[in-house]
Amino acid sequence: MRTLLHIDSSPMGEASISRRLTHEFARSWLDERADGEVLYRDLACTAIPVIDATWTAANFTPTERRTPQQRDVLALSTALTTELRRADEYVIGVPMHNWGPSSSFKLWVDHIVRQGETVEATALGPRGMLGGKRATFVIAAGASYPTGSGSATLNFVEPWLRKLFGYLGVEDLSFVTADRAVGVLNGTVERGVFLAPHVEAVRQAANGPSSV
Repeated sequence: MRTLLHIDSSPMGEASISRRLTHEFARSWLDERADGEVLYRDLACTAIPVIDATWTAANFTPTERRTPQQRDVLALSTALTTELRRADEYVIGVPMHNWGPSSSFKLWVDHIVRQGETVEATALGPRGMLGGKRATFVIAAGASYPTGSGSATLNFVEPWLRKLFGYLGVEDLSFVTADRAVGVLNGTVERGVFLAPHVEAVRQAANGPSSV
């Protein structure tokens, strides 16, 4: 049985483009895998605290020496890293906010990059522990940032995700980008018309070969 970890991070609820597409991905993925399992995590509805000195001290305390209070401080982080290790595949919705990820997504990242949980020390340096996983990212952006254009340098989301998940050991990465979404928000583009090609793209991504 394969397991898909489905993560949303948009604060826009039912109006969210990325949520609509990640849910279509998960539905298509499950339709093709009768014995598949989907784990769902809504970061916008998860109270993720900002990393502070108490959290950092607990994280750098060896596991066997942590106090009950320190284990409590790390409990959410450990639950999040456990989900990543348990799943075989990920579909992750990442709306672009001010050329970067949403605040809830960045908080999640701060909690999941952890020594002994997703990264391990080796003689050659840190090594990601999530090797063999497949990740599909659904990026929703108000503007357009085509490769080779002047605006492409403002897209910090995709290169950041490639670097981050590569560091964690994930090499099989796919991206579906729904850009120019501002037209849907301001009513100049009909939502169904805008979504149609992106829905088809996530269906193919859910069941077809990935592209790196």
